[in-house]
Amino acid sequence: MKLTHLDDSGRAKMVDVSGKTAGRREARAEGRVIISPGTASLVLQSGLPKGNPFEVARLAGIQAAKQTSQIIPLCHNLPLDWVNVDIELQDACFLITADVVCRSATGVEMEALTAVSAAALTLYDMCKAVDKGMVIGEIRLVYKKKES
Repeated sequence: MKLTHLDDSGRAKMVDVSGKTAGRREARAEGRVIISPGTASLVLQSGLPKGNPFEVARLAGIQAAKQTSQIIPLCHNLPLDWVNVDIELQDACFLITADVVCRSATGVEMEALTAVSAAALTLYDMCKAVDKGMVIGEIRLVYKKKES
């Protein structure tokens, strides 16, 4: 199997998608930020020093999805049609879900993964003053879909 982002000399390259048909592309990614029960309680009581983490992290995820090609060197710059980031507090864990849609010749899984990653980092930043043991993890692609 040949890696698509390497040329015959082993150098990194951007994949040429000019021969592909543009179509509706969608992807969903998810991730988690595990926090202490005490931090979860503060979040529920709106007691974090930096304020409510949900909206800040949600907006950070949306913005990151739109900037993925600026962060990941070989990603195509895609005109995204829709980005949605949801964050739920489940016991002592933030569950982050990102959905991304565009009409393009290449998929949007990197945009969905980037959205989740940025939201997770933002949640970490919002909670770090009260929780030194947080863990960001389980960031994964849930599905991707291509319609011609």
